[in-house]
Amino acid sequence: MIPQFKDRFEKLGFDELSPIQSAVYDPLKNGDSVLGLAPTGSGKTLGFVVPVLERLAPGQGIQAVIIAPSQELAMQLTHVTRSFATLVDLKVVSITGGANVKRQLEQLKKHPEIVIGTPGRILNLIEDRKLKTHDVQTVIVDEADDLLEGETFDTVRTILQDVPAEVQKGFFSATETPILSELEKWFGTPVTRVDVRDIDHTQGVVRHGLLQVSNLKKAGMLGKLTSVKQFKALVFFNHVGSLQQTKSWLTHHHVPVATLSANQRQTERQKALTDFRLGRVKLLLSTDVAARGLDIAKLPAVVNFDLPDTAIIYTHRVGRTGRMGEPGQVVNFGDDHDLRDLKRLLKDTNYDLVPVYYQDHQLGTTYKRRPEQEQSFDDDQSTTAEAKVAGEVQTDPTAMQPASRKPRVKASLPEPIKKKKGHNKHSKRKGMRHKREEEREESN
Repeated sequence: MIPQFKDRFEKLGFDELSPIQSAVYDPLKNGDSVLGLAPTGSGKTLGFVVPVLERLAPGQGIQAVIIAPSQELAMQLTHVTRSFATLVDLKVVSITGGANVKRQLEQLKKHPEIVIGTPGRILNLIEDRKLKTHDVQTVIVDEADDLLEGETFDTVRTILQDVPAEVQKGFFSATETPILSELEKWFGTPVTRVDVRDIDHTQGVVRHGLLQVSNLKKAGMLGKLTSVKQFKALVFFNHVGSLQQTKSWLTHHHVPVATLSANQRQTERQKALTDFRLGRVKLLLSTDVAARGLDIAKLPAVVNFDLPDTAIIYTHRVGRTGRMGEPGQVVNFGDDHDLRDLKRLLKDTNYDLVPVYYQDHQLGTTYKRRPEQEQSFDDDQSTTAEAKVAGEVQTDPTAMQPASRKPRVKASLPEPIKKKKGHNKHSKRKGMRHKREEEREESN
């Protein structure tokens, strides 16, 4: 590593290279094509940025292209890359969909050496002959398992077909999909596989909790969690409609939130991220647009408001917390059926899923009985010792009521007063009237 970059590393607080950074440094520096597999938050970005920059020369045209799946990740990569590139007089330009294309074209006229962007916008500018690729030496595909599927697979292939045939290729991901074992078949280049997922221990301790809550009460529970001390969470939804509905409920109940979804303008999405990073809001509601690669320093928690459909999605969502040695908490919302399905979905992973409970503005793995819930069983000879335990008890979400209750005594009501048959005020008045008539006859 050149001295400028080494000094920058030390200023960022890094004492040594992470496993993925160490493993891919020499292959990338030597121009080899690489597939890098490493856990989320293990430093993959610097793993490819540093050796790629060391191969570039100022003023020699666009020599490196980095492709990201989202605007947010592209901007994040731009920020990290630029902080190192400026040390060696290299220029970085970001070109993403949803941003002002005229402004991006003006930036390209400044002859950058590195271009970072989303696949659709990069391909559009190539086809419009606004982005020149004849000097490109390296193409990096970040979050490759996501980009190399569906429509973006064809887009990435088209981009790579436009650059010189001998270009170096780098593919990086936290999870592996079948396409990653067929890279040479699809892209025509031998690829060195580097997998450090089993030896990388840079991630901090992350607890994975199961919080039983019905669909109708999820928004209320999310609002309650904001009262937990130092709680701050990235909250994932499967659909924009559910996200917007929850946002409306929280806003109505005076809980400040920000949202991040694909149908927002880039300025709105950037403001939401800024507000969240600066602590202006405790909750950032997002679809899976934020699940990939997004780095929010020291993020305490991730909440799966809607549970993911696949283990890969779960891995990328929860990878936003517990990064680079920091602790983290994952809270999964769902009823008993939903949580059983999640356990089944993740049965082949190493995640340890345990029940968690919200009580007294705290989130923990124990449920505390309140004094009014405790019962006296002194006169009940059949009561077990376990049933007499007061205070903290370990329980499951379906057993949050006391094990036994005092029998209820039905209050007795006074017997109603039975009236004599035919004896009422009307019959009495009738008798008095007859008596007065008889008295008048006798007086006459």
